[in-house]
Amino acid sequence: MKILNIATVGNFVAEDYRAAAVFQKHDIDFCCKGGRTIEEVCTQKNISAKELLKELKLACKVPGNSAMNFQKWPMDLLADYIEKKHHLYILQNSPVIIQFLDKLCKVHGGRHPELYQINQEFNESDLQLKAHMRKEEMILFPYVRSLVSLKVNPDDHIRPGFGNVQNPIRMMMQEHDVEGERFRKMSFAQQWIHYPGRWLYHLQSMLLHVERL
Repeated sequence: MKILNIATVGNFVAEDYRAAAVFQKHDIDFCCKGGRTIEEVCTQKNISAKELLKELKLACKVPGNSAMNFQKWPMDLLADYIEKKHHLYILQNSPVIIQFLDKLCKVHGGRHPELYQINQEFNESDLQLKAHMRKEEMILFPYVRSLVSLKVNPDDHIRPGFGNVQNPIRMMMQEHDVEGERFRKMSFAQQWIHYPGRWLYHLQSMLLHVERL
């Protein structure tokens, strides 16, 4: 296959950071040794190139969200979608990103001190996002589901302790804005990194994936 001789592991990660989890699973260095082709790493690791490409394709597969009209979805289905897709993505990929940032700081932090700021900001964001998701899953989403079930069984309705439902929604929106500003700070810090290597494109890709959620 032509792609085996051309595509490097670094290019895969730069294109879609979800590929990093696959390479990490097989102990393939996509950062400092990211210039190797798929064929080279598979030969070195004694793994099937066909199976590795299959894993990469599966990990980077993106459903056609353009065909989804979320405004027409029932609220409980939308809550399930957010929890099972976006929350799960963050929980699965944040440890990979944190490990990668730690490695960047150790290897390149001396020449690029901005990396320490990015690392600190992302670790703080990780803590805040997990707390944010817990509040959605334990407070807001159960109430949303109770509103839907109310149509079937009025006794299932939950009397919230937060008063009007706009109160937790307003809080969630404020937290989204705070984390959005944090990611803008990380993006600004990247602009001051001079003479970067391939690793910067990996960093930009992974932060963009999380920010889009």
